[in-house]
Amino acid sequence: MGKEYIGEFEELILLLIVMLKEDAYGLAIRKALKEHADRTVTIGAVHGTVNRLEKKGLVESNLGGATESRGGRRKRIFTITAAGKKALHRSRDIKVNLWSQIPELAVNKF
Repeated sequence: MGKEYIGEFEELILLLIVMLKEDAYGLAIRKALKEHADRTVTIGAVHGTVNRLEKKGLVESNLGGATESRGGRRKRIFTITAAGKKALHRSRDIKVNLWSQIPELAVNKF
């Protein structure tokens, strides 16, 4: 697989999957987006993005156990892959490099 570049929303989803660990499933990701990034999105946007990330090989999913509170349905739990971690590091490094080249936007200037 070649280098995978990720968009800002994909990056947020990947970061939340890492943060949420074994609780990284659709509704929890959606709730965390609101809580940590002040982003209100549909569950369809979350599912579309995690499906795309899985096709790119950046995340994997497994079905959790069925619960009575979910009407016997199982949660689809997401985990980041080694390729996903590389994509996150690459995204961070690109941004840090760009920010460091613009002194007038340095954090201590605001």
